[in-house]
Amino acid sequence: MKKLSARRRHPLAAVVVLLLALAATGGLYAAFAPAGKAQADETAQSLAIEEGKKLYTVGCASCHGTGGQGTTDGPSLVGVGSAAVDFQVGTGRMPAQQPGAQVPKKKNIYSQAEIDQLAAYIASLGAGPITPTEKQYSPEGANIARGGDLFRNNCAQCHNFTGEGGALTHGKYAPSLEGVSEKHIYEAMQTGPQNMPSFPDTTMPEKEKKDIIAYIRTVNGDETPTPGGFALGGLGPVSEGLFGWIFGLGSLIAVAVWVAAHTAKAKKS
Repeated sequence: MKKLSARRRHPLAAVVVLLLALAATGGLYAAFAPAGKAQADETAQSLAIEEGKKLYTVGCASCHGTGGQGTTDGPSLVGVGSAAVDFQVGTGRMPAQQPGAQVPKKKNIYSQAEIDQLAAYIASLGAGPITPTEKQYSPEGANIARGGDLFRNNCAQCHNFTGEGGALTHGKYAPSLEGVSEKHIYEAMQTGPQNMPSFPDTTMPEKEKKDIIAYIRTVNGDETPTPGGFALGGLGPVSEGLFGWIFGLGSLIAVAVWVAAHTAKAKKS
């Protein structure tokens, strides 16, 4: 009898066995994990996608198709990502007023909350570039000189060396970067809107994008000096040369005519 009583199970043995079973099936985590926040985030994301789909149906589906697959009037949006939506809609380029060689920037008709909802819906159609955070596009601590080198090597051919923009072929153009927000500049480099090539992180790391943004902000700043005097809009040597030919040479001709006329009068007298 003493032997049997020694083998009697501990009162907590059943509890230990139950906990081990729960752990083996993942139930222990489900029982104790703080799932409330994750579930709330998932619900909020689902609501954003649902609201974004409603906005898309009203403002975008006529050109891009009911499921974002694209039509003859608009390209497919599957895989463009939330960054492309935030840029195109945030700058007022979309919805487009009319087709053309290039969709211009205009006044935005959506709130940022609505843009986020549209972006959530488009992102749900296929993976693509994600809307950057402020930490990613903030030029704080960036290398402005390095940004200038990167800009001149990769961007100045179209946007001009100070970001004033320039003409392209067939009615297209590179828009001015003056007054463009840092987030939209970053997103443009991410997604390559319209005629612009894209610069993903595999091609141009985040640090280099920040350097370029810092350069653009500095070179277009109100406090930036212009050692050469009047910059003529910063449009480059062509405009400056044309100004020199028309006004400079014209002034010289006018002076020469004035001198010749007064010389002739002096001789007659």
